[in-house]
Amino acid sequence: MTELGGFQDRVARIDLSEEDVAYESIDDDDAEKYIGARGLGVKYVFEQGPDVDPLGPDNLLAFMNGPLSGTQTTMSGRIAVCTKSPLTGTVTDSHQGGWSGARLKWAGFDGLLFEGKADEPVYAYVEDGEVELRDASHLWGSGYHETRDMIEEEVDGSYGKNLSIMGIGPGGENQVRFACIVNEDDRASGRGGTGCVMGSKNLKAVVVKSGTQMPQPADKETFMEGHQQAMQAIQESDVTAPNEGGLSQFGTNVLMNITEEMDGLPTGNARYTSTRSASEDRGLDFDAERVSGENVRENILVDEPTCHSCPVACKKEVEVDYMHKGEEMNVRMESYEYEPAFSLGPNSMNDDRDSIAIMIDRCNDLTIDAIETGNMLAMAMEMTEDGKLEEGIDWGDTEEMIEMIKKIGHREGVGDLLADGADRVAEKRDAHDNSLAVKGQTIPAYDPRCMKGMGIGYATSNRGACHLRGYTPAAEILGIPEKVDPYEYEGKGELTAQFQDLHAISDSFDICKFNAFAEGIEEYVTQYNGMTGLDVSEDELLEAGERIYNLERYYNNLVGFDGDDDSLPERFLEEGGVPGQGASEGEYCELEEMKDEYYEHRGWVDGVVPDEKLEDLGIEIGPGTGISTGDESAAAPGDD
Repeated sequence: MTELGGFQDRVARIDLSEEDVAYESIDDDDAEKYIGARGLGVKYVFEQGPDVDPLGPDNLLAFMNGPLSGTQTTMSGRIAVCTKSPLTGTVTDSHQGGWSGARLKWAGFDGLLFEGKADEPVYAYVEDGEVELRDASHLWGSGYHETRDMIEEEVDGSYGKNLSIMGIGPGGENQVRFACIVNEDDRASGRGGTGCVMGSKNLKAVVVKSGTQMPQPADKETFMEGHQQAMQAIQESDVTAPNEGGLSQFGTNVLMNITEEMDGLPTGNARYTSTRSASEDRGLDFDAERVSGENVRENILVDEPTCHSCPVACKKEVEVDYMHKGEEMNVRMESYEYEPAFSLGPNSMNDDRDSIAIMIDRCNDLTIDAIETGNMLAMAMEMTEDGKLEEGIDWGDTEEMIEMIKKIGHREGVGDLLADGADRVAEKRDAHDNSLAVKGQTIPAYDPRCMKGMGIGYATSNRGACHLRGYTPAAEILGIPEKVDPYEYEGKGELTAQFQDLHAISDSFDICKFNAFAEGIEEYVTQYNGMTGLDVSEDELLEAGERIYNLERYYNNLVGFDGDDDSLPERFLEEGGVPGQGASEGEYCELEEMKDEYYEHRGWVDGVVPDEKLEDLGIEIGPGTGISTGDESAAAPGDD
């Protein structure tokens, strides 16, 4: 057990096959070594075995909060969902904001571990330190929003006040490989297919009912010192300052015009590096500004809600009236984010602002990852143009995009093909040239021909292409902690590893990554020590982040991943690729040079964690990789 502050020292292990709920404490050594949330969740998933079938009953689905979740710590409303991904085959963790992480902590839990498969659909009801499985047969087949409303009435609660509902719609039920888990605030554990795993277990929702009972810090004086430092940093930042910073005013979509100007916005399935370049080449009237945060704020913004303990309020709630196939649709939703606006917008050659709101809302209701969905549509558009997809779709065809999203969520027609993700589509239709996937997951909204740090970041991410593993655009675009040249590849391997370790810490606390636009390791250490009562140094906390990242890589090595899988889509590389245009004229991503630097900094051998590294970091689980630091090359253990 652990007596560290910030923990409830209570985890529920729910065997869905046996309809059994058991309760356990958290090992004190694990709490110190892996922090919580992402780190501790990945440790639980690892213990289940890397060889499990992602859609089999033995795969663990872990809902985890961290020692700072649900506390007075700024931006601490997040929760991590950890599992083996059905999209990538790697370990994955996917986080959501809002209030669900805080409410799970207030309900008396650090985590919920689901294993097995229910005979019939169920939902888990969590209140006052107890978990109860309830029948969900009447909810199965419903979209998320209807499910949320039905459960709210059923449990006599009020979402937004004392109730959080993390659930799936048809996308999860039909095991779309990139299905996500959505909560009552339209915040999603979006990437990696966590909702697909939930559907495979016949688990419709996790319902948490609780009042506000924030954990108190073990060392209040130290905690308040760190908390005040963090608040001051947030208020003084040009990015996060409440009501003044770019993130606070325009949300994440503040980046749309910035990356467009840099020619760092993948457009037309990343054939182009901006809508401007696409327009010039194709003779189109096509402009990313029409779907930007500034445009959204001026025209369709109706509210600015926030998450637990967050002064930034980056969420932008919008309302649109839209005519689709003769039907007038009214949608009010609060997840008009940069990434889905990119994938459903410029990457699909679409600059119809209101249609994107309709599409994101439809993705949320179906519970399919809006980033992956948009990129799959873009892939289908390019395949159609290349003659590889008969039941195809034209660039920017908003009417058909809206319909295609439904087909994906319900696995109907060509949607059944696209629902399996880019790698499987590429194999079935000889469409590898059309895929933007790394380890099965497609890229987000930063072009690695422009931002070289994102290139090595995508390649070495432990969960497939991802900007959130190591957010180098903080330095490459925003100058945080200091400005670096986005086009310079030297030094980016080490920079990416540093960001990856830092984000492993914040994901394990579990606090929002946006705090890193203002806070640094000093504020992290002070708040963490104050809450838990520990006395760790900055170096010790950074080592914990490194340990977590290496644990994930070690898991993937045992599955069979190695340096050959740390790759990028060919179009970003000089050999066989497409050069950048405009401000990125002639640019490619120098991946191999950055990989050498990155592996040297990590102490890995061809992408594999050597046994000496595991020992140095105190990772005492599993058989080891069988690779030594002195080896010149390596194959992942799973490749034997």
